[in-house]
Amino acid sequence: MTDKWTFDSIPDLTGKTYIVTGAAGGIGVIASRELARAGANVIMAVRDVEKGRAISRSMGTVRGNIDVKQLDVSSLTSIHAFANAWSGPITGLINNAGIMSVPLRITDDGIESQVATNYFGPFALTNALLPHITDRVVSIASQLHRMGRLYLTDLTGRNRRYSPWFAYCDSKLDIMLFSLELQRRLEQSGSSVRSMIAHPGIAKTNLVAHVGGVSGWMNGLAQPLLNEAEDGALPTLFAVTEDIPGNSYVGPDGFGSISGHPAVRKPSPAARDSKNARALWAATTEVLGDRFIIDANG
Repeated sequence: MTDKWTFDSIPDLTGKTYIVTGAAGGIGVIASRELARAGANVIMAVRDVEKGRAISRSMGTVRGNIDVKQLDVSSLTSIHAFANAWSGPITGLINNAGIMSVPLRITDDGIESQVATNYFGPFALTNALLPHITDRVVSIASQLHRMGRLYLTDLTGRNRRYSPWFAYCDSKLDIMLFSLELQRRLEQSGSSVRSMIAHPGIAKTNLVAHVGGVSGWMNGLAQPLLNEAEDGALPTLFAVTEDIPGNSYVGPDGFGSISGHPAVRKPSPAARDSKNARALWAATTEVLGDRFIIDANG
């Protein structure tokens, strides 16, 4: 492995299949394109199928195949339909779809939209597809998980004062703990599937383009330090293709992990709390019920 991992470092992926959620924008587009260029079969799972198809056509010639399927990860009904319609092996699932610092909205499932999209959706989708997954689950986190708090008695975010910023941070701590507990369960069951976490640093994508206030102002000033969207996709591609330990936390190697080339980094102590990870899993299953839960170890 070279010190500076790039798109050219991606191995031949001919015959392998990857699902990328939120693939109609930002890092999801780039990850889908590069996986397909390496020969993979890529399913772009998107809310707007026509937009996804237009984007796939704009990618040019790739060695693999690209298919576009409808999926809204904030909707448990959509996740259930997507998973029920799936057949065949999945080499890697990339839980890329996410939203950040949006106004308060409660989904039809009674869950605040950021935690629905960034945590409950990936949890439900991963568990529903787990019997098909043969190699990796990569979930997208953020360095802002370090500012998150765990609310075991209010996971849905309906019963506490809403802060768009901290709701995002909380959801990213949740996904970190999800990966930790998923990896424990996979190992205990004897599965060879690995759960991974990737974060793009701070990439120039539409995810943060709308953020206002002090955070938006500082993001604007910091533009010269940020990862380009192309570089922001590298940790995801590294995490889904390189032979690294389960629950590795992959992010840019630069100062503060803001930008740079992918490397295995160290998450916060809160994200390494196995007791909280187990408690979060149990609390999440109480909210979701059993239709999305695959018992990886009991």
